[in-house]
Amino acid sequence: MIRLTRRATTVLAAAALVAAGSVLVTGCSTGAEQTGRTADAEQATGLRTGAATTAVPTDAPTPVRGTGALGPGFVDPDSPPAPEATVSPAPHSWDDVAPPTGYRVVLLSPGKPDAQTETLVDAVRSWARSEDVTVVPVVADTAEDRLPSVAAAIGKRTDLVISVGDELVDPIAAISPSALHQQFLVLGAEIAEPTANVTAADWTGAGFRGEGLGTSSHHDPSTFTDERAGRALRAGVAALLNGYNGIVVWVA
Repeated sequence: MIRLTRRATTVLAAAALVAAGSVLVTGCSTGAEQTGRTADAEQATGLRTGAATTAVPTDAPTPVRGTGALGPGFVDPDSPPAPEATVSPAPHSWDDVAPPTGYRVVLLSPGKPDAQTETLVDAVRSWARSEDVTVVPVVADTAEDRLPSVAAAIGKRTDLVISVGDELVDPIAAISPSALHQQFLVLGAEIAEPTANVTAADWTGAGFRGEGLGTSSHHDPSTFTDERAGRALRAGVAALLNGYNGIVVWVA
């Protein structure tokens, strides 16, 4: 008997959604929520359950530029990081970078977050308040909601989708290659083989990379502090706002 890992099952499920030309949304609390999330998912993928369909967007991401400049030690501008590279920026080298006016993000999170994920959620909301960023929440209430919720997040058409929680790593890995127009930032985890539209902000003590790959050997829940999560978020956003995407931003 062949047993599929949960990661493989997730990837196959995402492929089936795209191939079938529809995204089915289940487990939503109300009919209105289900209708809204289905519409978002259809808009995100360019696919509908009816007869008329359009192609899935495959254009490369166009990062939004921020205000301010990266400081010395963030990256070497003469030797920019390669795709999937890990960079370790100097502390505070991102401090002068801020989102532009009108910046909008989706905060994509699981329905029952653990303490570490709640810390990440708080970091995103605190950053958004200080930078006057609009946050659009999308919550995956159940395991069955995770793939549709990623599609719904894409359908919000924001400047960035910020994902928190290990549960959403595999769904993003599965769907993001079919939505190259959308930028993602995975906070406190990373994608094993990211496409150019998926950036991670991570640190020693975090490092979940997907089901079957698990947490890194140095995983330490106590490192998920408000201060560290905030630094990682700001460093990751600063990288994206300066055109450095598809990499891992590793903060000390």
